[in-house]
Amino acid sequence: MKMNKEEFDKKNVFGIGNPNDAYAKYFIGNSYLNPLVDSKESPIFMANVTFEPGCRNNWHIHHALSGGGQMLICVAGSGWYQEEGKEPVSLEPGMVIVIKPNVKHWHGAKKDSWFSHISVEVPGTQTSNEWLEPVTDLEYNKL
Repeated sequence: MKMNKEEFDKKNVFGIGNPNDAYAKYFIGNSYLNPLVDSKESPIFMANVTFEPGCRNNWHIHHALSGGGQMLICVAGSGWYQEEGKEPVSLEPGMVIVIKPNVKHWHGAKKDSWFSHISVEVPGTQTSNEWLEPVTDLEYNKL
């Protein structure tokens, strides 16, 4: 579903937040981060992550000895999610994606739409994130 910035802003109820500068090296395109909880006050970190059209993060893995992983709650616009070796999944508002720990994956906006999801870091033991190679233009443009 094509969505321009003006339409997107009306539907993105959690707000765009600030440029995601701390993680910019792991994204192709611009992303924005709006934390929804204070990490000092909540055991679960949640943030609204917004991607401009065509923006996607690198392949990555949320490692955990037990528990862990990530959940994506799609809020506004249209995006993509893909696990290594599987077909990409079209993301639309209202969808929830549960990403098991130790699964290589990526997510981001479609070429013609802004996209926003709430990212929930699932608590676990010995958790860490491993950032890997970018999703190439060749891979992305096939979608």
